Amino acid sequence: MQLPLQITFRHIQPSAAVEARIRQEAAKLEKFFEKIISCRVIVEAPHRHHNQGNLFHVRIDLAVPQEELVVSREHHDEHAHEDAYVVIRDAFNALHRQLEDYVRRRRGDVKAHANQTGLPPGG
Repeated sequence: MQLPLQITFRHIQPSAAVEARIRQEAAKLEKFFEKIISCRVIVEAPHRHHNQGNLFHVRIDLAVPQEELVVSREHHDEHAHEDAYVVIRDAFNALHRQLEDYVRRRRGDVKAHANQTGLPPGG
């Protein structure tokens, strides 16, 4: 990564364990694609619920050459998202899929769709 990984905690206490997991997930992305320019991660607990724990929200902004990939995971009704590690895993998995698509586009591996008639062009 050209710029250091930025991790921000909002409305929750910073956690060394959560930060370590984020760094681990970001390192996996960098192994997959080494030309990452920057990665910014925001972890927050925006709402307090009276009958359940906090539902975490994670946003990741990944800058790559000529593009920025963004993932935002906020699920108010999913109890799995009461666990910060689950939200981080889901967000980084979604970002990895976006990064795979980006790499395919850069290589020119994107599939071309056949025309609607099924006939060769001009036929």
